[in-house]
Amino acid sequence: MQEFPSGMFGLPKNPDGEGSVQVQLDPDLRIDTAKVFAVYGKGGIGKSTTSSNLSVAFSKLGKRVLQIGCDPKHDSTFTLTKCLVPTVIDILESVDFHAEELRPSDYVYEGYNGVMCVEAGGPPAGTGCGGYVVGQTVKLLKQHHLLEDTDVVVFDVLGDVVCGGFAAPLQHAERALIVTANDFDSIFAMNRIAAAIVAKSKHYGVRIGGVIANRSVNTDEIDRFNDAVGLKRLAHLPDLDIIRRSRLKKSTLFEMEPGPGLEEAKQQYLQLAEKLWEGVEPLTAQPMRDREIFDFLGFD
Repeated sequence: MQEFPSGMFGLPKNPDGEGSVQVQLDPDLRIDTAKVFAVYGKGGIGKSTTSSNLSVAFSKLGKRVLQIGCDPKHDSTFTLTKCLVPTVIDILESVDFHAEELRPSDYVYEGYNGVMCVEAGGPPAGTGCGGYVVGQTVKLLKQHHLLEDTDVVVFDVLGDVVCGGFAAPLQHAERALIVTANDFDSIFAMNRIAAAIVAKSKHYGVRIGGVIANRSVNTDEIDRFNDAVGLKRLAHLPDLDIIRRSRLKKSTLFEMEPGPGLEEAKQQYLQLAEKLWEGVEPLTAQPMRDREIFDFLGFD
């Protein structure tokens, strides 16, 4: 079984909050030179599509954008770069984890419209914690002064895994965004993600920024849930075929030929980027317990 070098991730000694098994954020690894957003949601809900198009929208506003994929599949940025770029873990392994041998060009790739792309990747299954990978990625970016030239950082985070390491981006983010569809499973996952963000907000500066409705003709159940727990919908992307085709073509919406719904979708992303850049008010959510939300969303 593969093992990481001892001390590779610099394990902190102190726990992150009472009763938590998550590592404490190294204060030297804070991203304090850019607006930072973390995108969460149920697995398969379209977080990478949302993150990549949002990154392009920020770039269209003239911002310098860095997108960090936090999934071992390392497919967050492929519509931006048109390929699956090597992960930070891949690159570190190639130099036997001697980070001082790396250059920015080894792990940072320029994507569409100048969006800079990094895939943090993850440890092999069952051998480590993704949070350390995120921490190592941010450490490299700071060591190479790449964050000093960045206006916006977008973390695209693995599925609905909000425990342990994959909650690590919440330690860096200013606002967390939740992507959901208008169905039971997506909203159930959103509720649990909101609970994780609320827990992190007790120790870090992250706050819930809002909800992005995706792949849904209607938003009635999303809106009903939001009203009940104190969340707010920031954008609505319907279930458009052109969005599905953009993934197949390895393209963002901003590169696609005209088609039904395209301009409206692009405008949604541009308006969302403007809202987020100007600053959305933090939401004070009160997530439901699992039994409560089951009854709230269920049918007799």
